[in-house]
Amino acid sequence: MKGVRLEIKGEWAQFRRAETNNNPLSHDFITKTALIGLIGAVVGIERIKMKTLFPVLCEDLKYGVHIKGNVVKQSWGFTLRTAGHAWEKSPKQMEFIRNPQYEVIIGLQNNRSEKIFDDFIEACRNGQTCYEPVLGLHNCPAEIYFIEEGDIIHIPQGAFVTKGFVTNRHQLDNFEVMGFRLGFDKIPTYQNDDFWNLPDAFVPVIYPSGGNELKISGEYYSFNNKSQWCLI
Repeated sequence: MKGVRLEIKGEWAQFRRAETNNNPLSHDFITKTALIGLIGAVVGIERIKMKTLFPVLCEDLKYGVHIKGNVVKQSWGFTLRTAGHAWEKSPKQMEFIRNPQYEVIIGLQNNRSEKIFDDFIEACRNGQTCYEPVLGLHNCPAEIYFIEEGDIIHIPQGAFVTKGFVTNRHQLDNFEVMGFRLGFDKIPTYQNDDFWNLPDAFVPVIYPSGGNELKISGEYYSFNNKSQWCLI
């Protein structure tokens, strides 16, 4: 499987949890659906066309994330006013991630999306983008840095070490002696052609942060025979 390794970062991020519409909370790191939206912005796919491409790219791409720093969240309060009715206002709060920094692996598992994948890699390699890529919201611009291309090999079962997230299908080998805190989240992995994250496509994950590693048993992927990842 063709793959690419990138660094994605910014000053702020907000990956909205679907169950928190009124005062939105954020997932802990960039989700697969948010990453696909970022890919569409980089290669210049307009919103109407992206509606049909979201389910295709969700099926054709796999991804993994290593959170390079720590997950630091801050809540912002602001006043929402109705246009044309200055006195109609309501308080709102929104949760943001501060200084997000991710190492991301993206793998192509279906050749029907090869052109988009190749165009995205080439744009990242050259530091180019058509539309501004964002980390969830338009006021959270993303910086994308190409690291390397490579081959991803699927290993159906085995022991491995990773700095990225793993799923609830993996066996954590060093839980009692690891000496650092784990993060837990449930992230969307499939969006249909109406920009709706399907409830049955959310995946529970466990992740380390701050450069820590997990010793894990289960299915994994090897990138360029140098690093091991859980990809979903």
